[in-house]
Amino acid sequence: MSHKPNLIQMFLSVLAACFGVQSSHNQERDFAAGHTWTWMLLGLAAMGLFVVFVIFLVSWALSIGGA
Repeated sequence: MSHKPNLIQMFLSVLAACFGVQSSHNQERDFAAGHTWTWMLLGLAAMGLFVVFVIFLVSWALSIGGA
C-alpha cells in the first residue's frame, strides 16, 4: 500500500497537476491520502503564487518598456 505523501510531495503533485503531467501512480496515492482540505489549500496557494508571479512579471516588463 502507498505511503502518505509529505508536504513537499503534495506541493509537487499540485504543481504537476496544474501542468497536466501528474503520473497515474502519484494521482492514486494522492486520492488515497484523503486530505481534501490540504489539497485544496495547496492548490489555492499555488494559483495565488502564479497570479503574483504574473503580476510581478508584467510590472517588470512594463518598467523595462518605459510604460
